Amino acid sequence: MLFSRLHAAAGEGVAAEATANALVLQSWERALGLDIEVAANQWLTAHPAFIQPAILYYRLYYVVLAAVLVWLFLRRPDVYVRVRGTMMLMLGLALVVFFTIPMSPPRFALPGIVDIVGSRGANLYSAFPSLHFGWSLWAAYAVWAARPRLAVLAWAFPVGMAVVVVVTGNHYVLDLVASVVLLAVAAGVRRWSESRWRSVRTSRPSG
Repeated sequence: MLFSRLHAAAGEGVAAEATANALVLQSWERALGLDIEVAANQWLTAHPAFIQPAILYYRLYYVVLAAVLVWLFLRRPDVYVRVRGTMMLMLGLALVVFFTIPMSPPRFALPGIVDIVGSRGANLYSAFPSLHFGWSLWAAYAVWAARPRLAVLAWAFPVGMAVVVVVTGNHYVLDLVASVVLLAVAAGVRRWSESRWRSVRTSRPSG
């Protein structure tokens, strides 16, 4: 990915900043009583039967995203256009945060964390926010927007992803909070822009 290459080119400066930011985030979590990453990771390593399912869940989430996009495109094109806009805004906002607040994930910044997934080529400075969790939230949001009756089933997907990204040592709890904010802001901006565009169109004199 582009931001991965740019961060890599920046070298040790970004690595040091990402580590420093991770230490600050850890201090916030300790103050809030949310520093559960090490204990969660140790639980997973102590229960090896869950390791492979967790890895598959982490790596194959994009299958769900693709399925949601295709389903909406074919069955609810009106919803597809809206949620696609939200997704693009999420990506743009996330990239800004990644560049301005690089963050090392727990598997590199916390002693005692076992790197369960061991993703090759993964970006080492983009833990905050979690896009694995963020995209999972988006998928649930998109399904809810199209079929509210499926909301309970849909929201189970990001709940599972929240557990997986923490126990595998890939994200902090506050990364998940940031992902919720990311979706909320993107959806809000998209709705505001649509409202403004409608008001501009209706205010134009006809003829």
